[in-house]
Amino acid sequence: MAKGIAVAGDMILDVIKLIDRFPVRHGLIHILEKSYSLGGAVNNTGRDLAALDPGMPVRLVGMVGEDGEGDIILNALSAYPNIDTSRVLRQGLTSFTDVLTEKDSRDRSFLFYGGACDLFDCQHVDVANLNCDLFHIGYILLLAALDKEDPQYGTRMARLLHDVQAQGIKTSVDVVSEVGDRYSRLVPPALRYSDYVIINEIEAGMTVGINLRNDKDELLMDKIPEVLARLMEMGVKEWAVIHAPEGGFGLDAGGQYVKEGSLILPDGYIVGTVGAGDAFCAGVLHGAYKGESLRQSIRDGIASAAMSLAAAGASEAMQEIGKVRALYDSMPKRTL
Repeated sequence: MAKGIAVAGDMILDVIKLIDRFPVRHGLIHILEKSYSLGGAVNNTGRDLAALDPGMPVRLVGMVGEDGEGDIILNALSAYPNIDTSRVLRQGLTSFTDVLTEKDSRDRSFLFYGGACDLFDCQHVDVANLNCDLFHIGYILLLAALDKEDPQYGTRMARLLHDVQAQGIKTSVDVVSEVGDRYSRLVPPALRYSDYVIINEIEAGMTVGINLRNDKDELLMDKIPEVLARLMEMGVKEWAVIHAPEGGFGLDAGGQYVKEGSLILPDGYIVGTVGAGDAFCAGVLHGAYKGESLRQSIRDGIASAAMSLAAAGASEAMQEIGKVRALYDSMPKRTL
């Protein structure tokens, strides 16, 4: 009997504040509106998977604080009957991001507090009782304890993935985007124990040391097959997948390269872009879990990302896979 997908890692509460303008040092600004939204790989990809397939068990693995913010997250997740939060632990203070959005420009800045996510480590995952067929974790570079060095496996994240694979469970990883040189040090150890990697073009390029955008911010599509091949050479066993606004790209263990253009959406369709990458990831993971081809899974990822854009929050617009595929069929696609 199918056991479903476990999603582990960051559980974050986004505190969204609409402000009149960005502050200067010692200056006063006015907060015009305040709202909450769930963020992080566990909350976003987990909810997307639950909505895509209401009959599939989705088991969440992570840590929130012993505070009101943790209550907000767990209460929101309880709205999904197929989400199991019994493996979510509570300790310290909940991780949160202050999202500051300037009223006129709509430019955003982010202030992140690591909290409970910084504490989440190997010992907080009961590997023997995950009860899943596929284990996805995100994000590398944003889980302080799991990003630490491990003398045997390279990183604590790699150790955890090794232990999960030893249980006969497929593994998948995602990475957070940041400016810096940590990619080449922290991502490759995890890839050695990953069956799937699903990341964006910036993260993929930084991991292997090949830029996938030029100075004009144009996607260098001719370099994508090489980057995917490098990711596979680092140890990925099944699929390496890259997503970008232009489309989705993948390489499988047999050397098949797939590229699919993103959907051309009508004016006014996009309400918010938060969580589109997590939604793409959910679509691909669902395809992998269901035994779909790499091409179909990437199409499902593209359509899931497009579906997520119809709401301000990360996962509020997601629907069942049949409706996601209907959206894909109804929209024109970019030519790659």
